[in-house]
Amino acid sequence: MLDPELLERITARRTELDDLEERLAKELAEVRAERDELAVAERVLGRVSKELADERALAAPAPGRVGGQAVMLIPHRAPDMEETMLPSDYQRILAVVRQAAGPVKARQVGDTLGIDVSIRAKLEPLRGKLVRLVDRGWLRKLPDGRFTTRL
Repeated sequence: MLDPELLERITARRTELDDLEERLAKELAEVRAERDELAVAERVLGRVSKELADERALAAPAPGRVGGQAVMLIPHRAPDMEETMLPSDYQRILAVVRQAAGPVKARQVGDTLGIDVSIRAKLEPLRGKLVRLVDRGWLRKLPDGRFTTRL
């Protein structure tokens, strides 16, 4: 005859193991479900990233043509890009903005560059160049219309 105390211990251990198996099965199901969700998220991220890249490519300004070659006079700023890649008049504009004590208006930049800012026809092309530098990531335009260097 088997010892009743030993049978009770075996039964208790079997119950513990059954509970453990149930908890582990539930955890395994949760892990698999999360892994499936991650796979879906990766696919969605890949698709959205491709769509965004396509949109950016379409939204990028078309380069000009010089001698049959595609040329962008004011390139988008990249971390490894030097200001020397810009035309000299744009380099001077950047230097004026950088040397200012703070954000500047187009009129102040024009004064420093020696442009007759009282004539709107002379000021507006400068403002256009400042905005182009903002669009390409070289400068930053504040909500009040003043220009400053990128952070």
